[in-house]
Amino acid sequence: METYYIGTERLTLDKLEEIIESGCEIALSEEAIKNIEHCRNYLDEKMKNREKPIYGITTGFGSLCNTSVSENELEQLQENLIKSHSCGMGEEVEQRIVRLMMFLKVKNMSYGISGVCVSTAQRLVDFYNKGITPVVYQLGSLGASGDLAPLAHITLAMLGMGEVYYKGQKRESADVLRELDMEPLRLKSKEGLALINGTQFMLSHAIDALLRGRKILKNADIIATMSLEGFNGLADPFTENLHTIRPHKGQIKTAQNIRAYLAGSELQKQTKTTVQDPYSFRCVPQVHGASKDAWNYVASVVETEINSVTDNPMVFPDDDLVLSGGNFHGQPLAIVMDFLSIAMAEIGSISERRIYRLISGDRGLPAFLVAKPGLNSGFMIPQYTAASIVSQNKQLCMPASVDSLSSSNEQEDHVSMGANAGTKLLRVVANVERVLAIECFAASQALYFREPLKPSPFIQEFVKDFRKEVPIVQDDTIMYKLMNKSLEFLKNRK
Repeated sequence: METYYIGTERLTLDKLEEIIESGCEIALSEEAIKNIEHCRNYLDEKMKNREKPIYGITTGFGSLCNTSVSENELEQLQENLIKSHSCGMGEEVEQRIVRLMMFLKVKNMSYGISGVCVSTAQRLVDFYNKGITPVVYQLGSLGASGDLAPLAHITLAMLGMGEVYYKGQKRESADVLRELDMEPLRLKSKEGLALINGTQFMLSHAIDALLRGRKILKNADIIATMSLEGFNGLADPFTENLHTIRPHKGQIKTAQNIRAYLAGSELQKQTKTTVQDPYSFRCVPQVHGASKDAWNYVASVVETEINSVTDNPMVFPDDDLVLSGGNFHGQPLAIVMDFLSIAMAEIGSISERRIYRLISGDRGLPAFLVAKPGLNSGFMIPQYTAASIVSQNKQLCMPASVDSLSSSNEQEDHVSMGANAGTKLLRVVANVERVLAIECFAASQALYFREPLKPSPFIQEFVKDFRKEVPIVQDDTIMYKLMNKSLEFLKNRK
């Protein structure tokens, strides 16, 4: 894919992932250019003949909505808006998230409802293609009136006043623009508000979490199968009959996956003396499956948001309407990101319990999965680490969306806190990746103690690839390095 043309065609998560991974350039489609020009031309004419104030275009913002601004101050109004709203603090947002924010803002503008000039949308495209990534901070958005502070930092960089990353270095935006012979952007009426009003910060976090979450769910089924084999667990709980009588889609799919991953296992062919396994093994289809179903619901909401217009006010040229509404409100995203946090955290929670079972000395495995326990601590402390991470995830899963603090002199009296939902969601996702890496490490070690009996061919091949990065632990060694290698293995695996 050489260039992706952004327009109004429906964009799916799969297509968006393809665009991100390809590293292709983007461009405005002919349709998008026509839509944007049509809207801006209408707005310019509307401004010449206006009979009453238009929110955010000829007035102040928020609770200052009734304060009119004179004709000769309209451009200054927009610049002031950006400078005053660039109030982010805390850790910097990862560059891949910021790039996604710029992409999604262009997508938002492509419908021709935001009232911007083509040159303004094109400046976002140019930043994206040239690898100019504005510095954005995690804290500052309430998730209603859009993601004002984070998006203001992107716009500030386009005005030549903020900071950016360019060619691996953090630099002043003005210096980079000068180096590239690019004039700082000058905003016309409405444009500043269109650039900072919208859900692109929240949405980018949701997209990143979903894409990483999909890989987590795939790896979790494989790693659970490894643990089942290492624990000498039973295959009966994954029999199709059990799941067709409780036909949740995720549950059926998980059981199906594990049956496939177990096919041909020598460990499953041996006579079993155990009647039942603990829930962390026996209930994998029900737990992993519920998280899969949650993922699918969240994905449906996020895809709707990707293909929506979320700034304010909205300009409808063909209907001669300029409407101030609430499409910027992040509640739809805030709720589902809280939901996804819970769904992902449960994958880590059940994973930690399997780690605990593997190191407990049951089912013929040595205590702490090491040949000489006592002299060696083996996998004792990796389980501590997993437990610590799982506990933190429980704390992070307090829903952000049930909180609201009034702002702007009570004009904005209910907010979504969706930005906080998004930033903590990514922390939950990263934590679950770490817990699964520890389980993968422990499960591969457990399989070593089952030799010469072999797991299924699928699991054998998976472990063979894993062993290229992470060796068997014979005696105590520096474990965090191997845990991190396990994490990188899972992240890089297709």
